[in-house]
Amino acid sequence: MSASHSPLAPHIQAFFTDHLCRHKRASPQTLASCRDSFRLLLTFVKETTGIEPSALRVADLDAPTLLAFLYHLEQQRGNSIRSRNIRLSALRTFFRFVALRDPESVAMVTRVLAIPSKREDKKLVGYLTRPEIDALIAAPDQSSWMGRRDHALLLTMYNSGARVSEITSLQRAQVTFGATTFLELHGKGRKARTIPLWPQTRDVLKRWFREV
Repeated sequence: MSASHSPLAPHIQAFFTDHLCRHKRASPQTLASCRDSFRLLLTFVKETTGIEPSALRVADLDAPTLLAFLYHLEQQRGNSIRSRNIRLSALRTFFRFVALRDPESVAMVTRVLAIPSKREDKKLVGYLTRPEIDALIAAPDQSSWMGRRDHALLLTMYNSGARVSEITSLQRAQVTFGATTFLELHGKGRKARTIPLWPQTRDVLKRWFREV
């Protein structure tokens, strides 16, 4: 079956179930990002061509269509260049996978892979001063249960440099109290790291764990 007649749906299903989940063991964040990229793309194609996602062929997602989609992301949706490049990266990964499954699509895939990423201006990383950090951590009302929770979360994030996703999925077993108190974090790309905790953080977490 030629690339122009190859149904798209089986490729997308295999991409998520076999390639990303089984072979690459992609993180939930990567899966969610790829899912959102395809949701946006398929919605765009349906709105501009009238073709239902279930009826799409591989050739319907040629380079001009993807360029129009990327333009739509920036101009109509107001996405940043960084977001645009993330969507393009997900689609490139998919089309490399398609080329392996459907060699007759290689010429079309080559044109898709030739779509360049856009350069973006790198912004200077801002930061808070120590008095500003202290004020932020002290802001929650510690006379309430939620305030004590927020205070513990903010202090732990500041101490450890944990990502939001790491701190929201944190389990009690990841905190070890002893001569040295430390926090075990499991981050992006399944990378694990151990962070020593300050005495202040240790005391706050001990009090919080007694409440939950």
